[in-house]
Amino acid sequence: MARSSFHFTSESVSEGHPDKVADRISDTVVDLFLAKDPEARVACETLTTTNLVVIAGEIRGKGIMDTDGEWAPGVKDEIEAAVRAAVKDIGYEQDGFHWETFEFQNHLHPQSADIAVGVDAAGNKDEGAGDQGIMFGYASNETPELMPATLAYSHRILKRLAELRHGGEKRLEPDAKSQVTLFYQDGKPVRASSIVVSTQHGKGLNQADVRAVVEPVVREVLPEGFITDETVWHINPTGVFEIGGPDGDAGLTGRKIIVDTYGGAAPHGGGAFSGKDPTKVDRSAAYACRYLAKNVVAAGLADRCTIQISYAIGVAEPQSIHVDLHGTGKIDAAVLESKILGLIGGATPRAIREHLGLNKPIYARTAAYGHFGREADAEGGFSWEKTDLVDQLKALA
Repeated sequence: MARSSFHFTSESVSEGHPDKVADRISDTVVDLFLAKDPEARVACETLTTTNLVVIAGEIRGKGIMDTDGEWAPGVKDEIEAAVRAAVKDIGYEQDGFHWETFEFQNHLHPQSADIAVGVDAAGNKDEGAGDQGIMFGYASNETPELMPATLAYSHRILKRLAELRHGGEKRLEPDAKSQVTLFYQDGKPVRASSIVVSTQHGKGLNQADVRAVVEPVVREVLPEGFITDETVWHINPTGVFEIGGPDGDAGLTGRKIIVDTYGGAAPHGGGAFSGKDPTKVDRSAAYACRYLAKNVVAAGLADRCTIQISYAIGVAEPQSIHVDLHGTGKIDAAVLESKILGLIGGATPRAIREHLGLNKPIYARTAAYGHFGREADAEGGFSWEKTDLVDQLKALA
């Protein structure tokens, strides 16, 4: 039997965290290529460290690179310019990592022909999954975004600090992490047990100086009454955090997959999102699972919902679907398993891409503050956050 009263913790990291810099760069490359060819294939990995950015991986696309590895005219320069612009937008102008002066290495190469033949549509064969794997989607009614509260508040704290920094708050630098522990009573979050925030800062500041910036943000973000006299605070607990970002620690694409998803409140299949075009089911099917789970909860059919889908590489149809309503369902989970994929035309990679409109340059915006719990935008970003299946789902009950 599930416990109704407990403590739970989630963390987030800022756009300036070295791993998130890597994610942003990888997704910037995805966007650049999809803008040139909506059917481009991209698997771009990024390494960041002191004054160095390295990208590598396999790609294919019209007007980008031919099958022999020859770049289209000017594309290599466009990639470097886009990468530097992304780092500039994050805000890195430090001696150890500066958008204008870091060394840039591009090791992208043509997509493997063995992968291409399995994934591409041909004759009567539909487009297959870009890899085997399991993908999960989750939703909970504990926040308006239908996300775990611990993660939602962790994201909001860092996003607000970034807004202050971009607005001219000179005491803050780009690298930061947050961690929120909430106490749940009768299954609902009621108060903050612990708040942890570590943020890179300007030279010469102490913990009290940093707390003067951070604490008002935390109090603004958390609901009234969540901060109590018993809340434990750790603001820059190491004392000094002047050296940060890729100069303080190397960053790699795809190392913050729990931050990207549900903060540990739901299972994860292990595949990263950033740097991958939407034929890769690690990304697109995870988005579809979130879309379906969110609509189930938004329709009032459950308080919590987890959906799992699995794939085999090169095979279009999913191998399985599993729906878990965590004992809160107002509909038989088996009914959802038999009907829900039909609401989006099936769960083949092509069906998902077409239903959610994923072949667009919409991915750099996902690289920080979570891929889920965001607002769908006019350009097609975060389309998986729409709740446009609610009426159809209610009709199944």
